[in-house]
Amino acid sequence: MSGPVDEFAWIASLRPLTGGDRRALDLADDAAVLPGRPGFDLVMSKDAMVEGVHFPTGETADVIARRLLRTSLSDLAAKAAEPFGYLLLTAWPHHRGEGDRQAFRAGLEADGLEFGVVLIGGDTVSTPGPMIVCATVLGWAEQGRAVLRSGARAGDALVVCGQIGDGWLGLQAVQGALADPDGVLAARYRFPAPLFAMRQVLAEQVNAAADVSDGLIADAAHVAEASGLGLSLELNDIPLSAEGRAWLAGHVTPEAALLILAVGGDDYAIVCAVDPSRLASMLSAARAANVPAARVGTFEPIPGTRITLAGRPVTPGTTGWRHS
Repeated sequence: MSGPVDEFAWIASLRPLTGGDRRALDLADDAAVLPGRPGFDLVMSKDAMVEGVHFPTGETADVIARRLLRTSLSDLAAKAAEPFGYLLLTAWPHHRGEGDRQAFRAGLEADGLEFGVVLIGGDTVSTPGPMIVCATVLGWAEQGRAVLRSGARAGDALVVCGQIGDGWLGLQAVQGALADPDGVLAARYRFPAPLFAMRQVLAEQVNAAADVSDGLIADAAHVAEASGLGLSLELNDIPLSAEGRAWLAGHVTPEAALLILAVGGDDYAIVCAVDPSRLASMLSAARAANVPAARVGTFEPIPGTRITLAGRPVTPGTTGWRHS
């Protein structure tokens, strides 16, 4: 039977997730204490998820926890930062009982171990509304080497690391709108993989970067705008998974289908700006890290986003997810 959250019991159950890290103060204080690290910059990012908006209503609690950590850590991956910890907020609806809380904890533990991050603090509350979870992730980047959105230069290649479209296709599978007999696409939506394998490549060979959460077109435009530039993007060059190509092959209007994948979001790939002189070595390094990568366009001095399909101009109805 579900009931109100016992705040202190819940906190006590989370203590093992600190891994004994002294910065967490055993979750017994109202703050974490983070000593500096010579030669490194502290990189922080916060993400929140609301049930029925950022994950389906009724999703299992372990999946919610793992998706929260992975999507939050993706921001650090795009900054070429090495993660070490996170702060957690949970707002529990009354119908989510002890079993849900322990499943959530198990999800945090599994992915905390996988990505080398420990819980260092946070807060928990009850709510009459939908479940809300929030993570503030922290990592270290070599001093002055964090990769920002604002570093692109005119003439840089627009490169995608990872694959585009599986996030949107996976959501359709989770919602039962798309056949997914092996659960491959649903798993890619629920458990996106932050591209930490690209950390050294980004730090050494990329001028600007962002993760693809709102949609490829939207997030590429965010990089361009932060850099005072525009961009051109060719839809035919977008890297797709085998499942994405199979879905595309079933459509007689590839322009519309490719646009759906390019604006769908939730891919947690990385879009970046690469100097043309470094492009070949950057793509080779991505392949060596087992990360698909492809040039899909160019950053240009003229503001605006120009989309083409086989060289023909295309006007998308939307560029991606917008937070209202």
